[in-house]
Amino acid sequence: MSASYILSIDNGTQSVRAILFDLHGNIVAKAQVHLEAYFSTHPGWAEHDPEDYWQAVCTACQRLWAQNAIAATSIKGVAVTTQRGTMINLDKDGKPLRPAITWLDQRRTDDVPPISAFWKLAFKLAGVAQTINYFRGEAEINWIKVNQPAIWDQTEKYLMLSGYLNYRLCGSFIDSIGSQVGYLPFDYKGLKWAGRKDWKWQALAVKPDSLPELVAPGTVMGKITAAAAVATGIPPGTPLLAAAADKACEVIGAGCMQPHIGCLSYGTTATINTTSARYLEVTPFIPPYPAAIPGAYSTEVQIFRGYWMVNWFKEQFGHHERRQAEEQGVLAEDLFDELVNAVPPGSMGLMLQPYWSPGIKVPGPEAKGAIIGFGDVHTRAHMYRAILEGLAYALREGKEKIEKRSGVKITELRISGGGSQSDAAMQLTADIFGLPTSRPHVYETSGLGAAIDAAVGLGLYPDFASAVKAMTRIGKTFYPIAEHQKTYDALYRKVYQKMYARLQPLYLDIQKITGYPRLD
Repeated sequence: MSASYILSIDNGTQSVRAILFDLHGNIVAKAQVHLEAYFSTHPGWAEHDPEDYWQAVCTACQRLWAQNAIAATSIKGVAVTTQRGTMINLDKDGKPLRPAITWLDQRRTDDVPPISAFWKLAFKLAGVAQTINYFRGEAEINWIKVNQPAIWDQTEKYLMLSGYLNYRLCGSFIDSIGSQVGYLPFDYKGLKWAGRKDWKWQALAVKPDSLPELVAPGTVMGKITAAAAVATGIPPGTPLLAAAADKACEVIGAGCMQPHIGCLSYGTTATINTTSARYLEVTPFIPPYPAAIPGAYSTEVQIFRGYWMVNWFKEQFGHHERRQAEEQGVLAEDLFDELVNAVPPGSMGLMLQPYWSPGIKVPGPEAKGAIIGFGDVHTRAHMYRAILEGLAYALREGKEKIEKRSGVKITELRISGGGSQSDAAMQLTADIFGLPTSRPHVYETSGLGAAIDAAVGLGLYPDFASAVKAMTRIGKTFYPIAEHQKTYDALYRKVYQKMYARLQPLYLDIQKITGYPRLD
């Protein structure tokens, strides 16, 4: 088994990674191609050339073979995991009609397809009419139909980024159930395309035959075509297997198969997930997402701007550390950890609510970010630590919502994503949650999750339980410090949990006066 390798292709927001894993979950080779996250020709737009994604995949794979002695012929299978909610329109020849609209895009339309009186009344009675209108206005395909009707008319296939890369690799319009997170007519409970009478077909201007075939994670979707083999260096005929979206793959890559283990992702979007065998809406009428395990669900709460806020701070206020790191030949992240450790837990009363981007329901679309408690003692270091603490408070709130809805107590945490590499962030998370908090043995947990899907699908392991047990393990565990935990618990309960309710009326006034953010 040690001579067998899985190739994971991980197309994130900032980069594409081609990673070779052995069947013990070790990274044996890796190549990375950095991306511009998006380009914008209008305020709030975030687009990316689909061909650029594909060329980055090809370059990453070719670098992998060039930089390592491992023969491509030792690859048993390939799996793709990507960022969620990035949509691509293809014409009848399979060519992109326009730039991909990425998940960071903020455009919306008020001109949406009508829904029947029956559904209108049902949504009104359920108290979710505003949520449904938000869904319709945010859907990329609705905007395209109104503003680019010629492109909408020519759209033969409408795919997520995962489906597009699968098509380029195997030549078929096919995608994983585990990747369907976006404004699509997807039945989240049934884990399939919605039935023909479902309201989503009325709410979205998408044609049923423009969508790909869906298969469960671990399914062989096809084989690497001759053309893709030339472009990537992957041998033709290599099996291509269904994985799942990056967050779903992170969950199993971090070893979180049981509902009592919470998986925190400290990436561009910060999330807390648990794996559930039953359909469970943490926020009523907001569905759980499909897991990277067939027939399972990820009960997710997300902070949309998550660890993007850390990068924002570094770009706006971290010039000194970045310059110092370059001069000293050390990692800038180490110097930012020194900033955090220079400040006591609780940031001397500085409290941050991390709603730099609004939510759908809780927080609502009117929400804005807030920092309170400033005094003359506060410095950049206090602000940086307050960001990390605010994100952890918000995710703890998500944990408690999951526990309340599921009836299952979360007793331990795993953390993946870029922020997991910071010991300071790991320790304060353990302190705020009051739980042992572990870093997985590899940083690339989304790629590892995809490799686990492929290993099971190829029969290299008999089931997901055995594959996760063999391919994941804990790297380092951080335990709560009792004194810090006491401080954080008081701040969380007496201050943080009250901030949104007390600030919400002010957010609404800000919106009315400035027109930002838009409410519909």
